[in-house]
Amino acid sequence: MKRFKFVLFALAFLGIFSSSFSEDKKIDSLYKEMNLENVVNYDVFKSALEGFYKIKDRKKEIVTIIDFTKPSTKERFYVLDLKEKHMLYKSVVSHGKNSGGNMATSFSNQNGSNKSSLGFFLTENTYFGKNGYSLRLDGLEEGINDKAKERAIVVHGANYANPSAISGLGRLGRSLGCPALPTNISKEVINVIKDGSVMYIHGNDNQYLAKSHLI
Repeated sequence: MKRFKFVLFALAFLGIFSSSFSEDKKIDSLYKEMNLENVVNYDVFKSALEGFYKIKDRKKEIVTIIDFTKPSTKERFYVLDLKEKHMLYKSVVSHGKNSGGNMATSFSNQNGSNKSSLGFFLTENTYFGKNGYSLRLDGLEEGINDKAKERAIVVHGANYANPSAISGLGRLGRSLGCPALPTNISKEVINVIKDGSVMYIHGNDNQYLAKSHLI
């Protein structure tokens, strides 16, 4: 009986290991086929894809990655079409004003914090608000970003997110916590990623890595 249980355990372990190995191989292959080297950090891409595959409610084979380990003066917003295996958009993006200056180093899920949140989101519907054409986000991780709707964390365009702002400020302008995009691409990007695509916001935060159940 003990031997039988051991065999079952070993088979289960091998199944999990095989599945994990297969997923890692798939992610590595995608990264190479999409020519993302020196554009999107591999570890950030891998984390985004690990979560993407676990989110069964997604409706599109599109993932948006925001890499807040990069400064606001650099392109750190990426929209990737995983089905067609190519990058749709690459852009600068603003972070919350209390997350930091040129670098976003502090993150929050709290209302009124004016900080960016990390983790995985699903895009929802669009609306016209005080920031114009905007896209609602549903935070999927409890205690990490699940107050996104309460905080009105949305994707929108903003003049302060235009690259031209960098010359005067030495950095991009900052939001109240929203990922704000340059006005010349915001509407187009929103229309591509709306209605059920995955967004992953990455930052240097060990607490997030310890808490997240998606990576």
